[in-house]
Amino acid sequence: MKTIIKVAMLSFIAPVFAADYQAAYAPPELNGCVLEKYSVCQGADLRGADMSNINLRGVDFSGADLTGANLNHANLRGANLKGATLNRVTAYRTGLYRADLRGATIHDAQLQGAQGEYLFAQGADFSGSDMTGANFNFSKLSGATLKNVDLSFASLEIAWLPKADLEGATLFGANLQEVKLDYGNLNKADMRNTRIHYGTFVDTYMDDCKNCPVDW
Repeated sequence: MKTIIKVAMLSFIAPVFAADYQAAYAPPELNGCVLEKYSVCQGADLRGADMSNINLRGVDFSGADLTGANLNHANLRGANLKGATLNRVTAYRTGLYRADLRGATIHDAQLQGAQGEYLFAQGADFSGSDMTGANFNFSKLSGATLKNVDLSFASLEIAWLPKADLEGATLFGANLQEVKLDYGNLNKADMRNTRIHYGTFVDTYMDDCKNCPVDW
């Protein structure tokens, strides 16, 4: 009889524990967007969302509004953020390997230490953002706007930046070795202690630039 009671109790308790477990470990959801890897949330309203430390690999956030979102330490490897709005996001050491930011707007963002090797960001607008120590090696940033950004100690080795606008940008101690920055704008930029070995700067504007390779 005791055995029967125990079995009956377990059969009742087990589903309750299972439901509690699933609820506790279910991925967060915001405005219909499930915040987990490979989610499709095109045009979603994710303003102010806390996505820190979440694995968002391969998500489709194209056209989404992430204004003021917290992306610290999030994994956005291979994510589609084409045309998204990321103004004032915090993305400290966020993984952006092979992410697509083409045409995205990222004004006044905190991107310190972001890991964006092989990033696709053609035509993106990073104006006023802090990208100190970020890694954008091998990235494609042609036609990107980087006005007044802080790229101190950042690495853009072998990055493609033709026609990019870096007016007023701080590149102190940055790694621009083998960078392609032809027909761009470095007016009023700060390139002190910047490494530019084998970089190209064909017809790039350099008025009032500190330590720019004006005799390139």
